[in-house]
Amino acid sequence: MVKSRKCYWIPVVTALMAKGDEVLLGLRPKGTNLAGFWEFPGGKIEPEEHPKLALKRELKEELGIEAEIGPLRFSGVHSYGESGILLMFYEVPYWKGEPKTLHHESLKWVKITDLKDEKLPEANFKLLDKIIEALELPLFKAITTAKQEQRKDVSENKSKDL
Repeated sequence: MVKSRKCYWIPVVTALMAKGDEVLLGLRPKGTNLAGFWEFPGGKIEPEEHPKLALKRELKEELGIEAEIGPLRFSGVHSYGESGILLMFYEVPYWKGEPKTLHHESLKWVKITDLKDEKLPEANFKLLDKIIEALELPLFKAITTAKQEQRKDVSENKSKDL
């Protein structure tokens, strides 16, 4: 008799947050799984939670921002032993507030072309070609740039009114 191997799947939502030709990464904190690795912001989906709402919640908890969650760009799977993760990468074209280190040890903006040089978790590194492709889509860049310019204009007008 062949013993079947059970794999437990964890659904994870991930944010693709770009400014021009750079993308946001967070350093996983000490004392956590994969500490010292740079990751894309996001986290686990709670039971019965919609993926977009989960990502919105995670970005508020991890970065202290209110985010507009765009479309799902792609998904992928990876196995860490007997646990598997289903990664869903969403475009985040707009957010209010400056990302803060509420969860991560550090945050940094990295050139998309330099992502391959970063210490990323195996699950992200395995999907790096898809990540770069999604970030380099002309439509993604155009929407992100337009939303950020719109945010900048609103902030400047509020400052003038004060």
